[in-house]
Amino acid sequence: MKTNKNRLYGALRTYLRWPLILTILLVVMNICIYMIDKKASAVMSCFVVLYFIIALLLYFLKRPSIVGDMVQFATNYGEIQRKLLKDMVIPYGVLDEKGRMVWANDEFCDIIGSEKKARRSIANIFPEITEDILPDSELDVELHINYAEKNYKVVLRKVMTPDFEDESYWLQDEEVMGNCSYLVAMYLYDETEIVALQKENSDQKLIIGLLYIDNYEEALESIDEVRRSLLTALVDRKINKYMQGIDAVIKKLEKDKYIFVFQNKYFPQLQTNRFSILEEVRAVNIGNEMSVTISMGLGVNAESYSRGYEFARAAMDLALGRGGDQVVVKDGEKLYYYGGKSFTVEKNTRVKARVKAHALKEFIEAKDKVVIMGHSIGDVDSFGAAIGVYRIAKTLNKKAHIVINDVTISVRPVMARFKNSPDYEEDMFLNSSQAIGVVDNNTLLVVVDVNRPSYTECPELLNLTKTIVILDHHRQTGESVENAVLSYIEPYASSSCEMVAEILQYIGEGLKLRQVEADAMYSGIMIDTNNFLNKVGVRTFEAAAYLRRNGADVTRIRKAFRTDMPEYMMRAQAITSTEIYLDHYAFAECGSEGVDSPTVLAAQVANELLSINNIRASFVFTYFNEKVFISARSIDELNVQIVMEKLGGGGHMSVAGAQLKDCTVEEAIQKVKDVLTKMTQEGDI
Repeated sequence: MKTNKNRLYGALRTYLRWPLILTILLVVMNICIYMIDKKASAVMSCFVVLYFIIALLLYFLKRPSIVGDMVQFATNYGEIQRKLLKDMVIPYGVLDEKGRMVWANDEFCDIIGSEKKARRSIANIFPEITEDILPDSELDVELHINYAEKNYKVVLRKVMTPDFEDESYWLQDEEVMGNCSYLVAMYLYDETEIVALQKENSDQKLIIGLLYIDNYEEALESIDEVRRSLLTALVDRKINKYMQGIDAVIKKLEKDKYIFVFQNKYFPQLQTNRFSILEEVRAVNIGNEMSVTISMGLGVNAESYSRGYEFARAAMDLALGRGGDQVVVKDGEKLYYYGGKSFTVEKNTRVKARVKAHALKEFIEAKDKVVIMGHSIGDVDSFGAAIGVYRIAKTLNKKAHIVINDVTISVRPVMARFKNSPDYEEDMFLNSSQAIGVVDNNTLLVVVDVNRPSYTECPELLNLTKTIVILDHHRQTGESVENAVLSYIEPYASSSCEMVAEILQYIGEGLKLRQVEADAMYSGIMIDTNNFLNKVGVRTFEAAAYLRRNGADVTRIRKAFRTDMPEYMMRAQAITSTEIYLDHYAFAECGSEGVDSPTVLAAQVANELLSINNIRASFVFTYFNEKVFISARSIDELNVQIVMEKLGGGGHMSVAGAQLKDCTVEEAIQKVKDVLTKMTQEGDI
């Protein structure tokens, strides 16, 4: 401010001295005239002297009055400025560096009401404005608060104290001002109306949803013919009544498919009751042996109606891919899941398997070579499914390779029979680096027993070819392989080997499995079903019978999967250290030292823990390769897939898992406990 004053005074002084400075110009002019005419110069000299005297008198005589007028102007200007600040419509206050109010205009004081509380700390009035969030740089801090049933946008701006040297503007509080190195200007902007209009606009947005009946045909077949129309009418009534409750417009597209539209303001209500329509429809029972289940897909916060419909379609595909009986909400890139508590129903028809088999055959015939890969740290199911696809490719006279890096102890005895056989090429099995050199645009890549790119044996291969086929029995998650030309994902299937065994029967071309191949696929079904105890259906046994007809030997398979004594003792040690949480959940830690396949051992421990009475689910933790692997198992009382998905994993309702990086076993155990506790409190369990 002082610098500005000096600059202003210097400019004024120069302005007042201009008459004196002009005298020099007149003297120079007088000298020039003297060169021309001495008489004229004498006359001119008189006028110059007179002008100089008058200018000098004016400068000294009028200077005090001019300065006085300037002081009076500055005083009046300061008063006006202070008055304008105080009466300013925008609420404006000044805080010290500790967040104590130093000064505020009338509008600000009217809002806060109690000035004494604000003098102690502005946080007494606005709890959100703490000392920690006050600006400590030139950047403004903006936040939105709610106070006295109004919404305000708060702008906090750091201002250095030299700008406030004119203390006539501020309250004379020497104690506060003396300790302050800088001040914070605080502006309040009332945005209550804007927030209300934004909420109204958001509430009136339309959400598009799809609703499918998962097992329409199967449910009708489970009831007498005379009651089928009544069952259909009851389900229709439940759906329509539920939609009326949210003021939705619903239209039936087909006998088991609906599309509906409703306002966004009802969406929180649906989330609160966790889409109770799932339970209401499932409760419909007029003697039908099979409960009716539905799936829903919703597209939320889309920029257009067509985009919203695309979101709803993608959500519905995901809901069906996860086994149905659930709601999937797609909000941009985010996905939310509700329901999914019931077990998937096995389809009696094999039409889908036949269609997929013919499509797979056409893709193989169109390519020069086939590369098959499963998930990382492959198990027997992934290996057996790869062997089945390998046999299809060889039957169609195509070069085929199987990508496998780490050979686990469970896969080793099965794989050894292929490596030691002269009937198979030496390059039948490739590691990731070798496979990258083989795959090109004329290669068909078949991914088995996994549908998440990050879990595959070699994710880089997915970017090297445009022709990708997915064959898997795990439920889908938000992460999926993009642009797959054929995706056959059936969560009802017990294993990938079961799915491939069905496909094999529709390939034709005189396809015949060799005995070692049948053993490998039969082993995959046995391991994934825990010796036909978990997730088996009629088609599981039909696939097993097909493999038995092709030479699979149960006794030979059983001998191959016997465990060594040290591994058996480690399994017993893990079971001995089991902790029971919330009376129904078994937690165990399985060691990995000296074990070839710790994850397989952990899965075996998890299966055995389910034999304990009153245990609803088991969770076994293994630290291996700088990750914590979690094996989760249940029978029918808990959907372990939902638990594992909350930790970034996935799987089936009864068989699931997850991998945690940068985490200890103790931290992983606590994370699972926290998820179970939260799900219990929210009623999901």
